[in-house]
Amino acid sequence: MTTAAERDSLTLPRGHDKLLLHSCCAPCSGEVMEALHVSGIDYAIFFYNPNIHPKKEYLLRKEENVRFAEQHGIEFIDADYDTDNWFARAKGMEYEPERGVRCTMCFDMRFERTALYAHEHGYSLISSSLGISRWKNMAQINDCGHRAAAPYDGMAYWDYNWRKKGGSQRMIEISKRERFYQQEYCGCVYSLRDSNLHRKAQGRDLIQIGVQYYGDEGE
Repeated sequence: MTTAAERDSLTLPRGHDKLLLHSCCAPCSGEVMEALHVSGIDYAIFFYNPNIHPKKEYLLRKEENVRFAEQHGIEFIDADYDTDNWFARAKGMEYEPERGVRCTMCFDMRFERTALYAHEHGYSLISSSLGISRWKNMAQINDCGHRAAAPYDGMAYWDYNWRKKGGSQRMIEISKRERFYQQEYCGCVYSLRDSNLHRKAQGRDLIQIGVQYYGDEGE
């Protein structure tokens, strides 16, 4: 684990005393979790990602996030894999581009469930590891987070920039150290389709689920 001396000590904003952290996967949440841990922040992981397809990919991402949470003694809240609801909300958006309205819908759905759980279980602050990825639009994610928290009195979304001050580099270092599974597409069936179409056009091999890990030769 990276020591506290190598990071700024974090404090939760505006007097909040604990955090519910939505996690999308172990590689994205590893640095966030360690940063919170060494800062002494009370938090739990909320895993709600019905967008991830197929189920084999979903289980790979979830199970190593569970392993990393257990390694740190952090509560891991495993929410429903309600894919039917996700596909219903994605209807008509099947050919929208990455970072477009389908992604906004997806973030909204996941953060709405996070905020509801937080409201029902005594959390007044939520955040997400999604924003640490350079492939994501941080403003888009933060807008969705604030929107999800808004209906609940006293609840806030913490839009901390997890990429700054070496966070993105430490994310890669932790992923290699832990030999996390290296995801090759965002997660949904449409992202998988479009990623494979792009690879095919470049003459590259199609994505193979469960094959590539951080720290393997050449990574």
